[in-house]
Amino acid sequence: MIAQETIRQILNHIDIVDIVGSFVKLKKRGANYLGLCPFHNEKTPSFTVSPSKEIYKCFGCGRSGNTVSFLMEHEKYSYVETLRWLANKYNIEIEETEASPELKLQQQVAESLYIINSYAQKYFSDILFNDDEGQNIGLSYLKERGFREAIIQKFQLGYCLEQRDAFAKKALASQFNNEYLQKSGLVVMRDDKPADNYRGRIIFPVHNQTGKVIGFGARIIKSNDKAPKYINTPENEIYIKSKILYGSYFARQAIDKNDECLLVEGYTDVISLHQAGIEHVVASGGTSLTQDQLRLIKKYTNNLTIIYDGDAAGIKAALRGLDMALEEGLNVKLVLIPDKEDPDSYVNKIGAAAFRDFVAANKKDFILFQLEVSLKEAGNDSSKKAAVVNQVAETIAKMNKIEDFTRQQDYVQQCAQLLGIEETGLHTLVNKFIREKISKEEFKSAQKNTPPAKLQQQPAEPGDLSDETFNLLFQDELQERAIVRVLLTYGAKQWAGEKTIADYIFEDEIDEEMFKNKKVAEVLKIYKEKNREGQQLSVADFAYFEDSEIVKLVIESTNHPYELSHRWNDEDRAHTINKAIWELKYEEFSSKVLYNKNAASEVFLYNVEDNYRDEADGVMVYLKLKKIKRLILLNEEDLKKPTSTAEEIKHFQEVHMHLKQMQIELGNRKGTIVYPF
Repeated sequence: MIAQETIRQILNHIDIVDIVGSFVKLKKRGANYLGLCPFHNEKTPSFTVSPSKEIYKCFGCGRSGNTVSFLMEHEKYSYVETLRWLANKYNIEIEETEASPELKLQQQVAESLYIINSYAQKYFSDILFNDDEGQNIGLSYLKERGFREAIIQKFQLGYCLEQRDAFAKKALASQFNNEYLQKSGLVVMRDDKPADNYRGRIIFPVHNQTGKVIGFGARIIKSNDKAPKYINTPENEIYIKSKILYGSYFARQAIDKNDECLLVEGYTDVISLHQAGIEHVVASGGTSLTQDQLRLIKKYTNNLTIIYDGDAAGIKAALRGLDMALEEGLNVKLVLIPDKEDPDSYVNKIGAAAFRDFVAANKKDFILFQLEVSLKEAGNDSSKKAAVVNQVAETIAKMNKIEDFTRQQDYVQQCAQLLGIEETGLHTLVNKFIREKISKEEFKSAQKNTPPAKLQQQPAEPGDLSDETFNLLFQDELQERAIVRVLLTYGAKQWAGEKTIADYIFEDEIDEEMFKNKKVAEVLKIYKEKNREGQQLSVADFAYFEDSEIVKLVIESTNHPYELSHRWNDEDRAHTINKAIWELKYEEFSSKVLYNKNAASEVFLYNVEDNYRDEADGVMVYLKLKKIKRLILLNEEDLKKPTSTAEEIKHFQEVHMHLKQMQIELGNRKGTIVYPF
């Protein structure tokens, strides 16, 4: 584990403009920097970096975070890998906390395997390009397959000599441990002597998410009926086959940009497509998809397109792992390559542009394709058809996320049509499988003495989002975020005398139960504790907070797409704001908008920097109204108690009238609805 003092040093050295600017071309715009978002395709810059707050925010796709989260999102590093990257950049020596002997040994073995694999990759690549046998056999074979030197070098391909122990001798002479060489799969013991495991084969290095070589695939060149076509690295401390997708290191940014991952079977499929400019592609290595592999894909995108051979084996391979993909919430499509071709041969046969067009035109919905295949196999057999109905219902029921509800209903409708059955009947069957799943989850949870997992909930009947619905759903959320905004932006500013805005807000006891958004309550609690100690927190203090949800809340509550121009003047306000209030979405305002209920035609835009007391006052009115509303509800509960005496009822009624009067007075005092931006 990296020591906390080292983490503190790393975070203190971070310059967000420096780090993000090495990946995105940034231009200074006022106090912030602006550039084209690296997370989605855009022509007009909407990606903002704030050096003072140490955060970034894209007002196009909504991505936001700090320097660490940027590297994790953009480079797909883990948290620890990101810290190590930053430590290396700023020349900070990493201090590790004391680990157990077992963990230390595991880390030592892992580090040794990384070093051995890096050495082996360079050795095999050198043999491929600079040795006579490597050039005449290995390189000529790859060029015959259509691979150019640039793509060979990009994927760091190599060649292992046919000599019995050429690599083993070289590695041992370089002081590498024989036990670790065997663990890596590069060397095996034959007749009690070290020998090369991959001799006479093309070497395909396998990289992890940071580009380190974690293993190898070795393909035979000469025809040999007894020898396997491929030999892969055995599982060890750094190579776990179920968690690996070949090519993911080279594809990660392209997948992010295209918002789609193409999945193929083999190493050469990936390399050929990359060479053709189709870079958002990875390979499963010819094995069934695993949950870990699907979760790795989901880190980049929700859209998975599987491209497999069109023969029976290819179809069968494609259908494996479908249920797991649905449970992960992936949108899965299928493309089958025709004429006994594979993606490698087919892209070389028809060219990159035609291949792209073919994929776009031949994507099949995975569930509907599976249903068509199953119906063909069932033929006129009624019992087999019944099994197909059960199978498709169970598959649809696997969509257990709330956001999948609409997709689920669409599948029920389409599958019912293909099966020639009543839609309501299929609905009933799907719900039966959902209930069975819930029962199983509850049973497992009861056995483990833990609460059951959150399962799908049926949403309310669909309808138009009216103003009343909007207010019910979002008004509290907007107002609660306003409290965070006011505290972190203006908390240290003067309210009256020596009293700050923060002092004013915390004058009355704030009940955490009042807040629907519990993260808002957490932020207030943290701020209040620090305020008592005489410390004023800002946005930057939360930029590297441990809870990522709090970081996101703070960024979204305090960051805006535009700043008020110094050329803004009173003469322009009336026309511009009245036009903007109707034409623009709320997020497109640079300040708060105050809508006066008593004069509906009047709309005012205030420069928040000059009118922060108004916003703070609005926040306090909201908090007091929330507290009064809560007291009214509690009083109404007391009023309904059947055991209340006449005297008590009279008291409750008087309290109710008093609270209502306070509510009216507060509303009249402000007379506004405040939408913070």
